Amino acid sequence: MIRVLSHPVYRRLFSAQVVALLGTGLLTVALSLLAYDLAGAQAGAVLGTVYAIKMVAYVGLSPVTGALAERLPRKKVLIGADLIRAVVALALPFVDAIWQVYVLIFLLQAASATFTPAFQATIPDILPEEEDYTRALSLSRLAYDLENLLSPALAGLLLVVLSYQSLFLGTVAGFLGSALLVWASPLARRALPGEEGGAVARRGFRERLTRGARIYLATPRLRGLLSFNLAAAAAGAFVLVNTVVIVRGGDTAAGAAAQGIDRGETGVAVAMAAFGAGSMLAALALPRLLSKLGDRPVMSAAAGVLAMLTLGYGLRGSFGGQPLPWVALLGLWAALGVAYGAVLTPSGRLLRRSSHPEDRQAVFTAQFALSHACWLVTYPVAGWVGQAAGLGQAALILGLLALAGTFAGLRLWPAGDPEVLRHAHPDLPPDHPHLAAPAGDTASPTAATAGGAQAPGGAAPVHAHAFVIDDEHHAWPTHG
Repeated sequence: MIRVLSHPVYRRLFSAQVVALLGTGLLTVALSLLAYDLAGAQAGAVLGTVYAIKMVAYVGLSPVTGALAERLPRKKVLIGADLIRAVVALALPFVDAIWQVYVLIFLLQAASATFTPAFQATIPDILPEEEDYTRALSLSRLAYDLENLLSPALAGLLLVVLSYQSLFLGTVAGFLGSALLVWASPLARRALPGEEGGAVARRGFRERLTRGARIYLATPRLRGLLSFNLAAAAAGAFVLVNTVVIVRGGDTAAGAAAQGIDRGETGVAVAMAAFGAGSMLAALALPRLLSKLGDRPVMSAAAGVLAMLTLGYGLRGSFGGQPLPWVALLGLWAALGVAYGAVLTPSGRLLRRSSHPEDRQAVFTAQFALSHACWLVTYPVAGWVGQAAGLGQAALILGLLALAGTFAGLRLWPAGDPEVLRHAHPDLPPDHPHLAAPAGDTASPTAATAGGAQAPGGAAPVHAHAFVIDDEHHAWPTHG
């Protein structure tokens, strides 16, 4: 896996991701403590609102900013977004009201909604070989897990000698470091739409705004991916929103048994680190596991585990079970982390497989927006239901959502899922360039069917190739 870091450009970009996520991890811990400082036992509801605002920014703004940024040099987009995030994070230590937190988080996440899809779409352009890209995805997952492992551990050490407000300065340093590393990376300039070597046609804003979602939702494997993302969001939201409540304050909702463990501020960091450690373990094992089993079996099994573990916790809490011992809670969080990482890590492989290079940023942006729409549902459930009805009831609802996502993913993503599909083009004449394209072109017929072979009885030309939704292919062959 580490071998992919020998690529100099990827090494710099990976380093940028690591330092930015170290800062983001400090921000996660600091926000939890700030919410508890401002709202006390209602911190879970505040964090649920904060994360819901984050998702609103992601879902509502990422398609718009992605469409606008498509005509800008990607390097400038990445650096600009990092600088905006640094400025906003610098203001967070000075807030003294909950509404100020909400406003600043919206601004920060609006910049992240621009940065993240553009960054993710850059990696497959740098690493065109699938084996290298798979390793890069696992390394990327490891980098994300730093937010849940090394950053909370670092936060715990810093909290021994500093106030939690100082953690926000670490966030600022992370975003500035990321901007510097991106600036130092010699990214090749993309051919923009309308330029020689760019997209075939100069698409209008509306087309750029909706193209990624249309490709995404017309592709069965990506519809399955979205369903598995719902399972990951359901379990992940419960962990991220309610860890601080479970570890520090307990469940104070009327009629609910207290489930707090009262391990203090450092206990929150340790619990989050356990979740991150599990996800990191999954990322280390996945390259070999995916090569043997494939994406669908691994992701569906992991989604099912997330559903069962979340439901189990909810049943225990809802029927008056004793609070989990500290070690058992850490073990549960680690197991949830393993399954969570196994669902999310392969996503980039599916997106890369399902799009042409010129559509890749649009498809990554669609994944970013649609997957975070799942979090927009699950974060409020984790925070508001947990506050109003108890943590057990919140976990039950989220576990049922995860179970529904698992079954939907299995239904929407057919088993087998071949890359090369035989299909007809009733809307194209036999001499259309797509049908006559030379074999070997990734968007052209295979050698056996090149030239648009006429089907028996004079039916529409039929051929086979690696199938993706694009200008010549508007619907999946098995769906009309």
